[in-house]
Amino acid sequence: MKFRRIYWVTEQLDECGCSQVTGVYTSIPDLVERGIQWREGCSKRDGFRLTLVQLDSARLPLGVWSSPDFEDIASDLETFVKSEELTAQDCELLVSNLRSVSGT
Repeated sequence: MKFRRIYWVTEQLDECGCSQVTGVYTSIPDLVERGIQWREGCSKRDGFRLTLVQLDSARLPLGVWSSPDFEDIASDLETFVKSEELTAQDCELLVSNLRSVSGT
């Protein structure tokens, strides 16, 4: 198993943009299976944010995308496919599944 250096953080947002973290995932399959969904018990339902962060780093996130359109996520993830950190198939799976929280 490959040691993951990047992590996905999911958040639900309220109308003011305040967030509640709803999960942290090490792989796109886990993120898609368990993370891309509205959490029961979380009243923040005006938006969904997905952040890609590097493990043990004080640097800014590697990427931040928000509903409803998760603008540029497909093209932004190409960098990680080229470096072989992510697979093209997993990225396609992620992008197609983000529709479930975006309402499209």
